[in-house]
Amino acid sequence: MGKKSRQRAKNTTTVTLDPADLVDVGPREPCPCGSGKRFKQCHGKEIAAAADTWVVRPFEGLPSECDLIAFREIVPSGTAQVELKDSGKVVNLVTLLPMAMPGLVRDDETIWIGLQTHASSGDPSRDLGHAITAALATEPGNPIQVGDLMKDGPRLQDLIDTSKPIEVKVHEGFDFWVSENVEDPTGEVAAGLERANAAAAPTVRLESVDAAYWTQIGDRIYLRWVLPHTEDTVLDALARLHAAGQSQLVADSRLIGSFRALGVLAPVWELPTGTEAADVEKPAADFAAALDKALATTTPLTTEERAARAGLASRQLTIR
Repeated sequence: MGKKSRQRAKNTTTVTLDPADLVDVGPREPCPCGSGKRFKQCHGKEIAAAADTWVVRPFEGLPSECDLIAFREIVPSGTAQVELKDSGKVVNLVTLLPMAMPGLVRDDETIWIGLQTHASSGDPSRDLGHAITAALATEPGNPIQVGDLMKDGPRLQDLIDTSKPIEVKVHEGFDFWVSENVEDPTGEVAAGLERANAAAAPTVRLESVDAAYWTQIGDRIYLRWVLPHTEDTVLDALARLHAAGQSQLVADSRLIGSFRALGVLAPVWELPTGTEAADVEKPAADFAAALDKALATTTPLTTEERAARAGLASRQLTIR
């Protein structure tokens, strides 16, 4: 090996780069460390490794885990406030921000972080931690620039005070995007807000149980309920209830399937036309009690229950 080759090999293994210097480096460009290799074959490997790491249940251990999953996957408009453990600063986790931006720091210095954004890794919790870290270094009045996710960055669990509950709120639309004193001389802001509001399906979070959301899509009404148990455990319990004829929420409702999202299961019921969210409150509480009993049952599934389980398993949609 020649002198230059030895020097390049040394640079590859010993040079530590500031993550800020890597934001604008393309995968095929020379690595800033001076190794002579392309970035993707040198220090870019860490970023690639981070992107390839898939975390099955990224929000596990967080308060309101199931609501965060719902906000990321199925709720059109909502906000959740979390508090940073070191500074006590409040961060607003938002289902969606304008143009699906990852986050912004408003003029009043409040931090808003989008949940429904394209993930740059297989760990949404680390993506959110990365966005919050970027927001803390962003001047008020600007969107955040997240760059590429680094392998060892903090996760949401590392940043927020998990001893405090997360306050979640569902909104009818996206009016919270705009402050009261926003200037809109051309009407573009109002027009954009009107379009966003029109696209948001009416959604209500039930009060009697956790993480259950009534929604109307077109002329059809559903209840989507994110449950905190493992997928197999939930399927067994739902199969027991379904085989016993106890899987309805209200008369003429149907358990039509479930979403698989971020390590948990979200059963979906289609509700009769005209069913309001308030009509489902007591039935949902009653079903939760029946589900708890089914979850606690450890006897093997009967033939009828196994058939019911197979049917439920075949009607799953994975959100990833």
